Amino acid sequence: MLLETLNVVRDISRLQEITTVFIRYGWGDVARRLGVIGVLERAGRILRWTEAEEIMRLEPAVRVRRAFEDLGPTFVKLGQVLATRVDMFPPGWISEFEKLQSDVPPVSFETLLPELINVLGASPLEIFNEVQTTPVAAASIAQVHQARLKDGTEVVLKIRRPDIELKIEADLRILAHIAQLLESELPESRRYQPVQVVAEFSRSLRHELDLAREARNIDRFAHNFAADESVLIPKVYWEWTSTVMNVQQRIVGIPGNNLAAVDAAGLDRKLLAARGADAVLKMILIDGYFHADPHPGNVFYLPDNRLAMLDFGMVGRLTHERRNQIVDLLAALARRNEQGMLDVLLEWTGDASVDDSKLAADVSDLVVNYENVQLKDVRMSVLLQEITLIMREHSLALPSDLTLLFKALITLEGLGRQLDPEFHLISRLEPFVARVIRERYTPSALLQRGWQDFNQLYALVTGLPRDLGRLVREIRRGKFRIDLDLKRLDHFGQQIDRSANRLTMAIMTASLVIGSSIVMTVEGGPTLFGLPLFGLLGFLLAFFNSIWIILSIWRSNRH
Repeated sequence: MLLETLNVVRDISRLQEITTVFIRYGWGDVARRLGVIGVLERAGRILRWTEAEEIMRLEPAVRVRRAFEDLGPTFVKLGQVLATRVDMFPPGWISEFEKLQSDVPPVSFETLLPELINVLGASPLEIFNEVQTTPVAAASIAQVHQARLKDGTEVVLKIRRPDIELKIEADLRILAHIAQLLESELPESRRYQPVQVVAEFSRSLRHELDLAREARNIDRFAHNFAADESVLIPKVYWEWTSTVMNVQQRIVGIPGNNLAAVDAAGLDRKLLAARGADAVLKMILIDGYFHADPHPGNVFYLPDNRLAMLDFGMVGRLTHERRNQIVDLLAALARRNEQGMLDVLLEWTGDASVDDSKLAADVSDLVVNYENVQLKDVRMSVLLQEITLIMREHSLALPSDLTLLFKALITLEGLGRQLDPEFHLISRLEPFVARVIRERYTPSALLQRGWQDFNQLYALVTGLPRDLGRLVREIRRGKFRIDLDLKRLDHFGQQIDRSANRLTMAIMTASLVIGSSIVMTVEGGPTLFGLPLFGLLGFLLAFFNSIWIILSIWRSNRH
């Protein structure tokens, strides 16, 4: 509790800034319901700005996007992650989140030098034969500089911005607090699972801060495509790679969004689209490890109709079971098997409460819509959007690995159709689906599954006497219990918990005041400004605790 108090005091200016921005864009009611509007002294003036009327005429999705842009890197990254949650947000919101770009003005190379010298042991200007101090690209977390090794090899240095980790950690603490408030104070927000979304976002963003982790991703993709000469993955130079910088082979080619240059170079658009799709589908269905953002900016086209993939900061992982579920869904659609599709969707919903009959009716309508459509003519992006629409209507959230997958497939189909208007992703999927289904029924696969099932059954049977013995002992000792999950009591329990926390803090504060007063009367020991140091520290902690208690009570009384 003391740590939480110190964090609140430390982050109060940033919290005020966040609340100010959201009020400016017309979300003052939400801030008021969360109880954080009380920290603003300027709220009234903000709400009377002449631009307020103009802002309120904008769509809610536009206002959220503009607020995220004003709040900086962490919120821009959050918006980019929310753009993958096609299961939670309608297309209009997804479209706005996709507009968020993390391009920001670069910092000077001199600002980067101290940390680089610390991790390299020497200045990069001494280690590399040539370093361009002007970056070729700059984003919110890192910027890229071209360089040349001593042997003349051209490389790029991806360097993390200084002090970015401290700023992001502060924002993540505030986001976690806001997410908890949303779930407890705004029941309508619970369908969006804000606490879970923020937790997943925090984990993803911390991974992205580690540039050595991105380098490991690159190495893994390079290994997976070592035998495919049509796909180039940049080489990593590990001797100079660390958390704050990675060094990669420089790729020279035609950017994926420069179609005029593709035509001028005489490259085959259809072949490039096919090879790009096959590469990503191999990642998804065969390797279970895929590039989660295959947009044109992350693809270069090379001579001989080859392609290179860049920026592996965001990757997705799929278990073998998940890959089989995707194949089952596509196979069920091809056979017009409603029950097969329903079974997969129910697997994806997990323990969430769902109206099975209504969900079955919606799946039946989906299958009927594709009854007279050849599988090769199915638009993957449209199919996935229809599936996510069904999930949204039933207030069901997709697992995080599937949201990345859906987003990657939709982006991939858009990239393919940009190259080839007649491109159909589903037709490129068929060989991979057929391969996965064939491999399921090979003798070795059947034997492996049979052996796994036998081991599970054996463990269950042999463990049964032990489990029964443990149950009987707990009953004899009076330790047997039944847990009931009563959702309606959650809010009441949280209120009691907050009250108990405030009472505990009040007792601790009173104890600190009394103890510090006694210390003040004792002679000897370290002093500060002529007063006993420990007594002063006690009064200081008591002061912070008092602020926390006052703010907590004030916020509760405003509900």
